[in-house]
Amino acid sequence: MIKKWWHDKVAYQIYPKSFYDSNGDGIGDIPGIISKLDYLKELGVDILWLSPCYRSPLADQGYDISDYYSIDPRFGTMADMERLIAEAKKRDMYILMDLVVNHCSDEHEWFRKACEDPDGKYGHYFYLRDKKEGELPTNWRSYFGGPVWDDLPGTDKQYLHVFHKKQPDLNWENPELREEVYKNINWWLDKGLGGFRIDAIINIKKALPLRSYPADRDDGLCSMQAMLKEAAGIGTFLSELRDRTFKRYDAFTVGEVFNEKPGELPDFIGDNGYFSSMFDFNETIFGHSEKGWYDASPITPEDYKNCCFASQEKAGNIGFLSNIIENHDEPRGVSRYIPESDRCDKSKKLLAALNFMLRGLPFIYQGQELGMENLPISSIDEVDDISARDEYRVALDAGLSEEAALKALSHEVFWPCITFKSRDNARTPVQWDDSPQAGFTTGTPWIAVNPNYREINAKAETADPDSVFHYYKKLIALRKAYPVIVYGRYEPLLEDNEELFVYTRTLEKEKLLVVCSFCDHETHFAIPAEFAGAACLISNRNRTYTDTELTLEPYEAFVLYHQVK
Repeated sequence: MIKKWWHDKVAYQIYPKSFYDSNGDGIGDIPGIISKLDYLKELGVDILWLSPCYRSPLADQGYDISDYYSIDPRFGTMADMERLIAEAKKRDMYILMDLVVNHCSDEHEWFRKACEDPDGKYGHYFYLRDKKEGELPTNWRSYFGGPVWDDLPGTDKQYLHVFHKKQPDLNWENPELREEVYKNINWWLDKGLGGFRIDAIINIKKALPLRSYPADRDDGLCSMQAMLKEAAGIGTFLSELRDRTFKRYDAFTVGEVFNEKPGELPDFIGDNGYFSSMFDFNETIFGHSEKGWYDASPITPEDYKNCCFASQEKAGNIGFLSNIIENHDEPRGVSRYIPESDRCDKSKKLLAALNFMLRGLPFIYQGQELGMENLPISSIDEVDDISARDEYRVALDAGLSEEAALKALSHEVFWPCITFKSRDNARTPVQWDDSPQAGFTTGTPWIAVNPNYREINAKAETADPDSVFHYYKKLIALRKAYPVIVYGRYEPLLEDNEELFVYTRTLEKEKLLVVCSFCDHETHFAIPAEFAGAACLISNRNRTYTDTELTLEPYEAFVLYHQVK
């Protein structure tokens, strides 16, 4: 693998709307991010990915962009963005923006002009089909529910939207459209961006000609996956995208890629891959059901371990995956992977350690470093997330009672119950202190603050050297100090043990042993002879590891290091 400037970095995702509000309007903003750069520098992160803050009607919280060259006034100004890039650079930090180019907003100038003249230039920027009464062009189901086709206003045509109806898909088959995309990307890179996170990128390539597939639910529609399995040739688009933009700037890029085809991983993240990295979603998609969230399978610690091991094996020496516990589209990891009865600082630290020591680039989602948890809900009226609202309806249509459907969106996880998926969990405001609204705003927050902010907040944790925050800070420092954590070969141990999550990392004469007791009871572990007397780099328990036969506490985690003679 060719070494890159970003290999030893640690990334942090910011959801601007919920990070920090500088002006009291209840919405986080760019000046708020700037005011917290020193906090992020203290934590030790290098790369900051901002979820969309472009001008948008916010039908899908900014992933519906109406102007790619403008900052939404709710988040600040272009001058604020330029100042953020400059202030980050002073701290040796890089800013990533979200690149959302599978679709735009129906309020974008291109779409408005397509409505005015669907057969003209801008009509070809989208997928338009003649409207036939009682018949859809295809039977694909939108990711947010319902058909992917809607009437093009003022015309006798329909347009394709694989996400929200206010997010019309862009036609990447059109070279003029691609040129506009590249022009915009380079405009931002010229401003000093470090790169991009690439949103929903697999969807840019449709299987042509567009056709229907067998229905997989009573609604007569089929999952988007049916079409994507047939779609071929995305590499033509992505290699052109790389060569015309990212490669010219040595930019860092990370792709949101759920379903690359077998054998394609080197094309995506190899030495000359389309992207620098791509997210590992193995754990987050585990248990998915085509029927809906209500039918999802739970994920156990053993499942979690197997997902991690499979991803590590798949990536091998090909390139770096970006490892996550949670993000803006997922529930809080500590609430998904740790039962409420066992949720404490020690178990949260275990989850951090086992993830951070894996090979790949660690991504921390805002508040994860504090151990923030899911939001309690008691009514569907409290849910803002459009996808969660659709899944609630799907559960009702499947025959579940309102109580059972809401339980499918419940804030707690007890193996083996349903996993909560609402994106609201990760979108609650960052808990800065124990003052009203968790110090996020002096006004009324756009979404409810988690009531546990009095116990879980940055002010308390930065002052407590034994907190989850300081544990993450130490993990980050270790990654920068020990190349074996970055480049070491990964090897799983005790793969059949359902209680222990154990693996080694090896780089020339350096070797790590990572041991995590991912269960709610004591376990026994024999330290391999080669690690006898090895130094303990980090532990979530105050003890020494000089004995070779250990009785581990529930959720105990430690990392041993030695140099081979």
